[in-house]
Amino acid sequence: MDAIEVIRAKRDGGELTTAQIDWVIDAYTRGEVADEQMSALAMAILLNGMDRREIAAWTQAMIRSGERMDWSALDRPTADKHSTGGVGDKITLPLAPLVAACGAYVPQLSGRGLGHTGGTLDKLESIPGWRASLSNDEMLAVLRSAGAVVCAAGSGLAPADKKLYALRDVTGTVESIPLIASSIMSKKIAEGTGSLVLDVKVGSGAFMKTPETARELAETMVALGTDAGVRTVALMTAMDRPLGRAVGNALEVAESVEVLAGGGPADVVELTVRLAREMLEAAGVTSAKDPAKALEDGSAMDAWRRMISAQGGDPDALLPRAAETITVEAPSSGVLTRLDAYAVGLAAWRLGAGRARKEDPVSFGAGVELHAKPGDLVRAGQPLMTLHADETVRFERALSALEGGYAVGAASEDQLPLVIDRITAA
Repeated sequence: MDAIEVIRAKRDGGELTTAQIDWVIDAYTRGEVADEQMSALAMAILLNGMDRREIAAWTQAMIRSGERMDWSALDRPTADKHSTGGVGDKITLPLAPLVAACGAYVPQLSGRGLGHTGGTLDKLESIPGWRASLSNDEMLAVLRSAGAVVCAAGSGLAPADKKLYALRDVTGTVESIPLIASSIMSKKIAEGTGSLVLDVKVGSGAFMKTPETARELAETMVALGTDAGVRTVALMTAMDRPLGRAVGNALEVAESVEVLAGGGPADVVELTVRLAREMLEAAGVTSAKDPAKALEDGSAMDAWRRMISAQGGDPDALLPRAAETITVEAPSSGVLTRLDAYAVGLAAWRLGAGRARKEDPVSFGAGVELHAKPGDLVRAGQPLMTLHADETVRFERALSALEGGYAVGAASEDQLPLVIDRITAA
């Protein structure tokens, strides 16, 4: 085979054979297929799509490019969750120990933030001493001692995806649903979990802006997981407004601890409990303690403390705080009718909570603290949000990001329901 033959086949609207897919992924991983050739193929896939068989073959080829983790030595079933990303989406932090407290092991490989969406590893690294990089043996040890582990993927997991992901980012092919789905699912399947719950975000602060595109992605990923023998379900959830009241690394850790202590914002609690129930059901853990009860009785908090300590963190340490703050006040009295997730996420990014490139540092204390959510009554001059940054020069650009991103009026505007739909295998 040669790369030009494969490119032409997809360019002309044809289906790639499994043999072609296996060859091109392997050859690209080994450097035999050049970046410019894979770029052309990725663009052809973006324009002409792939059917279910092609996407499944592409995903399996990326899995075979590296190692596949194995948790068969554990004495309880495993469950994992993946979110497509959003603003204030700290759900993994309380969710992993909560599910562990209810009877399933949670081996979760997470990522870092890029642009306006936050990254789970950045949030956890705001806890003094916490380590994101663990060997497979260390992951197993943390699972056995704490029931849950959240860490970075090793270099041996789906290396073909790492190369292709970087290429898509600079060639305008990120939006391809077959490539998005196979990228996510190749890592999740290679991770070795027995069951998987997908949280597919919808709205201005999400990658998928409309329910239609979110549904297509969710259905594609559920099919990939099912075809690979992983029990998979997806929830479509709202990201037209921020999740919770904290956006930023240490701010979101503090809010997550509130949830684990039995408090926290209602939307974060609701989604955490719903996803926990889905994970336990997918894992076949049906006689376990209900997640809502585990938040109330302290067992989820105990699991959190064990998980953080097992990865070198100090659960009692003070979290970083930004050096400077300013307050954004309500321009008039009425109802907060809108609080746009993208605007708030962009402001947090400009304050230092996010990064423009993967190698950029983040400010752990930076972010946005929300004092009101859509539907709340507010008075003129009342604080709507507090901006946190290490440098005052960041405030001007953050405030410009918020212009037009919130409004006060006479009545609430329509919002997406928190959980829009549930997608299972056809």
